[in-house]
This record gives sequence, structure tokens and C-alpha cells, in this order.
Amino acid sequence: MSIINVCIVGCGRISTLNALGYVGHPDARIYAVCDINESQARSRAVEWQAEVVYTDYRDVLKDPNIHAVELLVPHHLHASMTVQACKAGKHVSVQKPMALSLEEADLMISAAKEAGVKLKVYENFVCYPPYVKAKQLIDAGEIGEPISIRIKSNAGKKGMGWHIDASTWAWRMKEEESGGGPLVFDDGYHKFSVAMYLLGDVEKVNAWIDRTETVPGISWQDAPAMIMWKYRDAKKYGMMDIMSSPDLTIATNYYGIDERVEVTGTRGVLWVTRCTAKMMQIPALMVYKDGKMETYNHLRDDWADSFVDSTKDFIEAIKQDREPMLSGERGREVLRFALAAIESSKRNKEVHLDELESGKTM
Repeated sequence: MSIINVCIVGCGRISTLNALGYVGHPDARIYAVCDINESQARSRAVEWQAEVVYTDYRDVLKDPNIHAVELLVPHHLHASMTVQACKAGKHVSVQKPMALSLEEADLMISAAKEAGVKLKVYENFVCYPPYVKAKQLIDAGEIGEPISIRIKSNAGKKGMGWHIDASTWAWRMKEEESGGGPLVFDDGYHKFSVAMYLLGDVEKVNAWIDRTETVPGISWQDAPAMIMWKYRDAKKYGMMDIMSSPDLTIATNYYGIDERVEVTGTRGVLWVTRCTAKMMQIPALMVYKDGKMETYNHLRDDWADSFVDSTKDFIEAIKQDREPMLSGERGREVLRFALAAIESSKRNKEVHLDELESGKTM
């Protein structure tokens, strides 16, 4: 195919960022949009100059002009819609978390392989330019042998950045649809992915995940939470603390959540800040080694940049017939990490990721 025709399925707020990498791309275009809210779909179609508007996903799969789908739908729909798209011969980019269980993830991976199509899990943090540069520096030995990572995730109050209608969050409060809490399982997938991207595969995890009501009887967050892990086959460790500060105003153009990452090596220390928000007004990437601080001031550091680069990776994977950066298999590993953390908290015990595989008991 010369031009990849893509259908964006789900035209909510986040779709405005997922669309950025397609707009103006020489090898792909937003050919169609699909949403059960027809007025929303038509509005996005005008914005992105899409030719076709659908309100029924089944019609999307029947359209021979559509080569790929971008699935931006609630979590409990990821597996079934991905499998259907693969069987229809469409390449799939599915929003994180990829599924509610490892069994669902396996069905998705198998469907893609059997159909000979690409399956990409859309987790954009691993495409955020400061994280990409950090990965390059770590792999090049700039901080010596990496020995630990610390991730700080802090949610704040509404008032800055995006306004999100309450109805948009309703399904996230239902665990049978969301698969878990909004901070650890949903947004946390980004952080679990970064932890593996920067330092490697994880062996075991220990977690304490609390629950706090935000609107009594209506909404809640899975915080405060403390999660610790050990990397596989190495003396490398990680920890993440996830907090919700209801009276904290966070400077952001997007969601009211901020993250900071610190990687310690035998020779130096590396920090990545900003990304979703800009609470710390400092360079997005800094490295301390040999008694000196080096700052990286000219990296693209808007959260939107990570969406652009993630989408471009999907397009290139299709054009070059290669695996996307976060393939189905890799996305499954991140999912297993997240599920192990949740299981650890539920059982109040350390959990080895291998224990989550079918046939093994806790």
C-alpha cells in the first residue's frame, strides 16, 4: 500500500493527541473516524479531514479501504475489538493498558500473528524524547552500571490543563470495565513501561496500594501506593510512589498528574522530569557524573511529542514490515508487571511475575 488509511475509533479527548502523528504524514492519513456519538465523530472528521464517518465498529471492519485502526476505547473492549480487527485484516494500535488479563493479551497476540498484521500497544511514554535520550545514555554507560530507578507520580487537583467531563471518567470507576484503578493500573501502565524500557525485565514485586474516595460513593483513586520491584538476573531495584494531592495545583496543559524519574548508576545519576505536566521548571533531562551536572536543554519535551513519535513508529512498523516499539508481546510483559503489583497488594505478599502465568498458583 502506498498510503495507509487509518480509522480512529473513539473520538474523545485523548484522540486529539493520537491524531497528531497522522496529520500531514506522507505515508498515512486519517481516512475514517468512528464513535457512537455521531456529532463528536463528525466534528473530528472535519478537524482531521477524514472522508468517512462511522458510528458502528462493524462497518469499520467491513470497509476494504481501511488498513489500520487506532483503538481509543474503554479497557474492557480492547481485547474483543482487537481480535475482530485482526480477523478483518486490519493492523491494530490499541490504547494502554492492552487488556484486563494475560489471557486476553494472549488472544490478541495470537489473532495478530494468525492474520499477519501488526499489533502495537499505544503507550507513548517510551517515545517521549527525554526518555529516549535517557535510554541512549544509560545503554552507552554514561552513568556506569544502572542499579536503581525511582519514579514519583503525583496527581493533583483539577483547575489547570484539560477539562474532562465527569461522564468520561464513569467507566473508569467500574473495575469490571477499567480492570483496575486510575492511577496504578491505568496511568501507572506508563510508568511500569518506562521502568522496563530503561532498566530491563522485572523478576518480582511488592506493593501496598490503598484506596481513597475522591467523591464519596461515586469516584475513587488507587492511592496512596508504594510499589517496589527487583529486576531479573541483576542487583537492580526499583520503586514507585503514587500519590494524590487534592489541594495541589499542577502546572500542565493536559492531565493533572506529574511524574519524575531518577536512575542511579555506579558512576552517575540521571533525572527525567516534566512529560505529562511541568511542575518542575527545570531541563527535562539532567545527568550528574564525575562531579559535574550536564543538562539537556534542547530536547523536544512536550507530552504531545511522545504521541507524534509513537504514532510514527506504528506507521513505520507497517511500512517496513517490522515489530512496533511496544509490540503485543512487550505490552503483555508490562501488563504482567502491573497485574503483579496489584496482586501483591491484594495478597500482602511478594509476587514473582512468573507466578501469574497459567498453571501456576500463588
